[in-house]
Amino acid sequence: MRSDLKRFALINLGVLVMAIGLYYFLIPADLAVGGVTGLAMVINNAFPVIPIGVVMIVSNLILFTLAFIIIGRDFGGYTIYASFLLSIMIYLFEVITPMEKALVEDLMVNLIYGILIQGVGMAIIFYQNASTGGTDIVAKIINKYFHLEIGKALLLSDFIIVFLAGISFGATLGMYAMLGVILNAFVIDNVIQGINKKMNIYIISNKSLQINDFIINTLDRGCTVYYADGGFSKGKKEIINTVVNKKEYVKIKKFVNNVDPKAFITVGVVHEVTGEGFSRTI
Repeated sequence: MRSDLKRFALINLGVLVMAIGLYYFLIPADLAVGGVTGLAMVINNAFPVIPIGVVMIVSNLILFTLAFIIIGRDFGGYTIYASFLLSIMIYLFEVITPMEKALVEDLMVNLIYGILIQGVGMAIIFYQNASTGGTDIVAKIINKYFHLEIGKALLLSDFIIVFLAGISFGATLGMYAMLGVILNAFVIDNVIQGINKKMNIYIISNKSLQINDFIINTLDRGCTVYYADGGFSKGKKEIINTVVNKKEYVKIKKFVNNVDPKAFITVGVVHEVTGEGFSRTI
């Protein structure tokens, strides 16, 4: 129950962050950087009487069935929620703070800030095994069956929309949009890698039993013990190896320093871990 509430809260946060990047930077600058949002901007430009939010809702309905059938009910259900929440947030922003023009006139500034903010929001949502619908669903399908990183899969699925944006808003905006799609893919993949980042730790200590007990019983993590000979001392050594998150690494380091200040610790960064005790990969 607690994990479900956390997931729900993080999806809400991701949608809010994404909506801010879209509404205050990308949409008023006519930067249709892919996705159903980009498609909605293209359609709205051709038919101004059709609101962007309405186009987003209708377009997403077409793809929801694919989400349920191909990816699963869990992803499909949360995707419906996140998609409608994003549309509602943008509509509320339109009512509460109407934007006749972008916050700044510089297209590059709008592009960079908009994509950075939107990309972080999308990464949070993707990490919770959800999406905001549209081409995000297509990207998730590509990710699932072709094992392409989600950001790069999104880049692939958004290419056609960016092409249409170039026709609708002009070659200059189209090239900006293409740059935005590439930057968006980079931001999403790097944020997810940052969230996934784990620490691979090797510890050589005379207090290996205490350290092993701390890792297993206090942190509830597994570890492996290797037996080796010291190159200089020629004595028998025990090497403890474990993979933990950043917070757990700080706890281990503090504990080891307390029980054995002379312990030798090496740490490496791991960007992906699969198996019991770790979250799914994306």
